[in-house]
Amino acid sequence: MDKRFLEEKIFKALMIASVAAAVLVLLCILAVIFIKGFSALSLDMLIKTPGGGYYIGKSGGIANAILGSAVLCSIALLIAALVSIPVVLYLNIYRSKTSRFAAMLRFILDIMWGLPSIVYGAFGFTVMVFFGMRASLLAGSVTVAFLIIPVMTKTMDAAVKMVPAELLEASYSLGSTRFETAFKVVLRQAMPGVLTGILVAFGRGIGDAASVLFTAGFTDSMPGSIFKPVATLPLAIFFQLGTPFPEVQQRGYAAALILTLIVLLVSVFSRVLTAKFTRHNVK
Repeated sequence: MDKRFLEEKIFKALMIASVAAAVLVLLCILAVIFIKGFSALSLDMLIKTPGGGYYIGKSGGIANAILGSAVLCSIALLIAALVSIPVVLYLNIYRSKTSRFAAMLRFILDIMWGLPSIVYGAFGFTVMVFFGMRASLLAGSVTVAFLIIPVMTKTMDAAVKMVPAELLEASYSLGSTRFETAFKVVLRQAMPGVLTGILVAFGRGIGDAASVLFTAGFTDSMPGSIFKPVATLPLAIFFQLGTPFPEVQQRGYAAALILTLIVLLVSVFSRVLTAKFTRHNVK
């Protein structure tokens, strides 16, 4: 048997095995969450806040954590987008491909992406203490925004790099400024990648517990002010799984199932939007 043919067969088998292992791990995680959490899932859990004794097995729900996570992550996404989009357009429109400053900035973003979320949580807590702030929705949102900015920026940067150079040249030849080219041509062409960046950032932000543990705090009430503590799903899951009561632990798995379904719905919505914006893009 030819050596190259044998090598190809071996590496093909390894790739198939790797894909199968990744899919199997994902299915196992989903199966555990579904089996342990589905029985505890109820309408009350979705629309009610924790009542007295909720964490020892009494009635109530996690509506406060669901709404809190949605509001916190939405504010964080808005802050991150207001930073990420200008940075990406600056790197790709206003700086040359050989720019040392652009290369240094991308390297810094790589480092920021690799930092553990607890580091961002500690940084956010330090800033809070410095300014005399308490744990709040605002502090948690800003901390999560710092967490997801490198994720969003790097994903969008990769998408903008794929925009054909001919589009930029055609835009400039028609008399467009760099600003007009950036927002009317490049951003429109790279919109699927921009949406992907927002989706990836959303998944990172809404599922993180370490960054909000000391900055957002926790409360059994619905979010009412950006200056007050807010409940989040990751912490609700953590607190419920940490109790010695089996029925409360099942609610923790149900909360994990809810969090998974939220991410899934956002993924589907993003796919629909991506397909819509890709329809008229230049290939």
